[in-house]
Amino acid sequence: MRIRPARTFIVEPNLPGPLEPLRKLSRNLYWTWNTDAAALFERIDRELWRATDHNPVRLLQLVTPERLHELAEDAGFLEHQRRVAEALEAYLRRPPILTVEGLDRGDVIAYFSLEFALAECLPNYSGGLGVLAGDHLKSASDLGLPLVGVGLFYHEGYFRQEISPDGWQQEVYLDLDTAALPMQHVLGADGKPLEVSIPFDGRDVWAQAWRIDVGKTPLYVLSTNIERNAPPDREITARLYGGDNETRIQQEMVLGIGGIRLLQALGIEPAVCHMNEGHSALLGVERIRAAMEQFGATFGEARLPVTGATVFTTHTAVAAGIDLFPPDLVRRYLAHTWQRLGLDDRAFLDLGRTRPGDDGEPFSMAVLGLNLSGYRNGVSKLHRGVSQRLWEAAWPNLPRDLVPIDAITNGVHLPTWVSHEMGELFDRYVGPGWRDDPERANWMGVYDIPDEELWRVHEGQRQQLVLRAKQQHTEDLLRRGLPAREIEGGRTLDAGALTIGFARRFAGYKRATLLLRDLDRLARIVGNTERPVQVLFSGKAHPRDDGAKALIREVVQASRSPEFRGRLLLLERYDVELGRLLVAGSDVWLNTPLRPLEASGTSGMKACANGVLHMSVLDGWWWEAYRPGTGWAIGRNRVDDDPEAQDAFDAESLYGLLEDEVIPLFYDRDAQGVPREWVRRMKDTIVTYAPRFSTSRMVSDYATRAYGPAAAAWHALRANGLERARELAAWLERVRAGWDAVKVYAVDDDGSEVRPAGAPVRVDVQLYPGPLQPADLKVDIVYGRTSAGRELHIEAEAPLSFVSQQEDRLCRYEGSFAPETGGRVGYAVRVTPYHPHLPPVIHTGLAHWA
Repeated sequence: MRIRPARTFIVEPNLPGPLEPLRKLSRNLYWTWNTDAAALFERIDRELWRATDHNPVRLLQLVTPERLHELAEDAGFLEHQRRVAEALEAYLRRPPILTVEGLDRGDVIAYFSLEFALAECLPNYSGGLGVLAGDHLKSASDLGLPLVGVGLFYHEGYFRQEISPDGWQQEVYLDLDTAALPMQHVLGADGKPLEVSIPFDGRDVWAQAWRIDVGKTPLYVLSTNIERNAPPDREITARLYGGDNETRIQQEMVLGIGGIRLLQALGIEPAVCHMNEGHSALLGVERIRAAMEQFGATFGEARLPVTGATVFTTHTAVAAGIDLFPPDLVRRYLAHTWQRLGLDDRAFLDLGRTRPGDDGEPFSMAVLGLNLSGYRNGVSKLHRGVSQRLWEAAWPNLPRDLVPIDAITNGVHLPTWVSHEMGELFDRYVGPGWRDDPERANWMGVYDIPDEELWRVHEGQRQQLVLRAKQQHTEDLLRRGLPAREIEGGRTLDAGALTIGFARRFAGYKRATLLLRDLDRLARIVGNTERPVQVLFSGKAHPRDDGAKALIREVVQASRSPEFRGRLLLLERYDVELGRLLVAGSDVWLNTPLRPLEASGTSGMKACANGVLHMSVLDGWWWEAYRPGTGWAIGRNRVDDDPEAQDAFDAESLYGLLEDEVIPLFYDRDAQGVPREWVRRMKDTIVTYAPRFSTSRMVSDYATRAYGPAAAAWHALRANGLERARELAAWLERVRAGWDAVKVYAVDDDGSEVRPAGAPVRVDVQLYPGPLQPADLKVDIVYGRTSAGRELHIEAEAPLSFVSQQEDRLCRYEGSFAPETGGRVGYAVRVTPYHPHLPPVIHTGLAHWA
């Protein structure tokens, strides 16, 4: 029999007066990256700290009064507490490090994401997308950027992973108690918890708001698990990536529409909104609706400032990773929304289609995000090209190279992912500035670290990892009820062995089992008693991805073979804390995606920041980052048409690198037992990659290249009651109506077949503007290398000037360009709309080519 309480209360722990600072310290996630703060809470009760998943709020609720009174009289603990409390206060009061042109005083950037990874006690994340979002908030706080996060709170979170005796992943969901988490209610003017409504299919669903403090950055999360909602609606935000398509569109409505309404209720009108993937694309629709009501504007007029002030980041490299919704489902849930926009269902659905008017094409939130944003980017230089290819159908008038998607390569929040011991080394030799402003830190100081000291710190990190892996593996075997011989027999992990780490989401394209392709050869590699090698795997598969679960089982089954026992292990329950241990304690970080399907791959950045050498396929960030002599490149810089052939080639490359380079280098020790060349590469790795691939650099890039121009467009287009937006909307309507009549009639140049580099080529163009005026048009030359098959690779452009217009309205333009390099060069003439007040972040998508 289960008894339900008549009423529940939240009881705050009674802290002795000297310990009162712990209350504030526990409520700000500053402790997730300030290792001194984390050590303070661990000092209260080490076992309880681990049992609560490093949750200081729950720790203070559970620790005994006797222990608290003991600490209140402990001079050493009180001094530690004072140091941490003063560090937090100084951090919160510190003026901004970053100044952004285009952002006015009081401007706010709203960063929307379906998941945020901030701490293991807040399992509101599944993998890299959430980790990136959490690191984004932390670096925004470090830099003093006026940013707020917006997300959802899942009261069952993402699943806890358990492996069955036969090696199959099982998902366990736990109810999260908000009273025991570092989050607090957002209160309305009436002092009650703030709630916002979202119109669904014939009903309103209500979402309650919570606030999580991430240093200076507030994160607001919404939950539908409240009494006023019907039971099915309370489950909308139960699980991250749970349910079916209907649950997903419901969650995305709560995030996008509900998130904007929450900000409005808080009195926050963001100058810029950043969509971290297409899950939050409906925020653009809601902002347009609000602007239409506020200014009495049309959809076209209100759309311009919203689009100009929206940033969209895509993380996917495959079409299968995009949320697609049947048109009928969209009609059911969003009819109320498009009616208030003055649109019909066809016009609204076309906003989420690459082929407008095609009723057979499903509705894509990613396409909606692309269409309602002014700045769009992939998450690495290689991923930019992949994204341009993936989305080129959305810009049918542009060649792939000119599809308006930029690249801002991901980074990682160094203070979160650099181990405590390595961080102390950096403090002494690089200076404490590496934590808050790594780009300006003196990373060359890493070369001053004595080899023996760096190696000793790294060996300590490996020992911590191996100890944790042994302990967890034993606990997991006992939980599964496996026989004692599974625990006691055979080899165990070796704290001194070359340790290879592979930890990330399990998915087919990540090829976690590539290392297992030739088990006999792998057995010889790991079975060498003089130069032992061990491999630690970890990661979760999506609950509905049976193919990925089969890969996990393959790893587990291999690990149980006698030749791999104690040398190959899969650690279950992958989370932020285990990830930190792995990226710090491994010697080599392995990444084997099927090129070019890895958009970025930030786990390797975390490892490199700890001096771990990276070995990866040339994909994602490693394609632009790899430098010989730091880590290793697996395979070759090309994509095979046959994935099986690519697997075979990459596996052979991987084994060869291990046998011929990695293992000999690791075990080449001097009389002091230090692998000097390995340590040299560790130093090169830290200096080369840590400052360049940090979220401090990444957020600064977003600020200067996206947020600043977006905010400038927002202010310009909204001034004087949308005066400029109304003018541009009318101009765009006129241009679109007459665009098909614009024709290029003739292109002439004075060039000969062969000419010296740098010699100008004069070009003369005649075009008919149709009903448009010459001032409405911009004519450019685009030029670059040309293949033997006459395909132009655009490398540069040059404007043509308007010269004259004849009585028959035929217009003449002329100009020149000067190729600087030799070889076959070609050019083309491009005609696009032009208006002096059109912000550069607004792309019309219109172009004619000669």
